[in-house]
Amino acid sequence: MFLDDLMEVSPAVKKYKRIGDIINYQLRIVSEYKSAFNRFKNSEQLSVKELEYLSKVYSGLTSSALANLDDLLAVITSGNLRMSDEERLKAIDDIYEDMSDKLHFLRRFNQQAALLSIQRSRQAGEIKVLKEFYK
Repeated sequence: MFLDDLMEVSPAVKKYKRIGDIINYQLRIVSEYKSAFNRFKNSEQLSVKELEYLSKVYSGLTSSALANLDDLLAVITSGNLRMSDEERLKAIDDIYEDMSDKLHFLRRFNQQAALLSIQRSRQAGEIKVLKEFYK
């Protein structure tokens, strides 16, 4: 009987605030990477190879974040895992921390790519001015 109880997810675990936070992080990751990638594609400052690299990083990040959602679903679905409430909450906290790290990584990555794009745009402008000056 005790082991069977460990297969059930308590209402307290199902209502744990971090579950919603994890889902929100997933939505932010997808939204922010799509927005940034579209900006980078339209900026014309990054090469095709660089855009391919960005795409690979975004793909790996979203795949990993989706794996976190799969793990979360396993933890909060009755009958999947034999865990105490404490173990379930710890697992949810770990998933939350990992998703938070992913979102922070994405934001730093996007900032670095944006900085590169801005630097190239400035360089192109300077080159254009110099070409006009030396005509």
